[in-house]
Amino acid sequence: MRKDDEILMGCLFLFLCLPSEKQREFYKNAKYVSKYRKSLKQHTSQQNDASSSAKPAQDENETEDGGEMNISLKKKKKKQSLEELYEKKHEEEERARRERDAIFLAKKEEREKAEAQRKELRSKMFKKTRHGQPVMKYRIEHLLQTIQGSSKKPS
Repeated sequence: MRKDDEILMGCLFLFLCLPSEKQREFYKNAKYVSKYRKSLKQHTSQQNDASSSAKPAQDENETEDGGEMNISLKKKKKKQSLEELYEKKHEEEERARRERDAIFLAKKEEREKAEAQRKELRSKMFKKTRHGQPVMKYRIEHLLQTIQGSSKKPS
């Protein structure tokens, strides 16, 4: 095969240096070389298959029907294992999806709670008396909560 590779390398050199008619010839030759290699591969694989099928069966009790039974059993086992694998994968995906949904719902509820608290605080902070003055009770409570929260964080 090394000689073929050397020939191809030489042709490649000519291909880069020569005009388009030679390029077409190069492509044609390359196509024939690849077809030749494929046919060689097929020929050797057919010889290997023929030599392996020519060997006698190791068990005298095994017949052609028994061999076919083994093949059908293998196919059934393969189908079952594929089905089990599919079911297992499907269950894992379903479990992962449920976990993602649960996390999403928890975050959504947390956001809604925080938003409700902000709305409540805002409405309290903007309350006014009859005379248009802000209600100091809510403002003082808010300041007290802020101070208590900041004193708890460092310690």
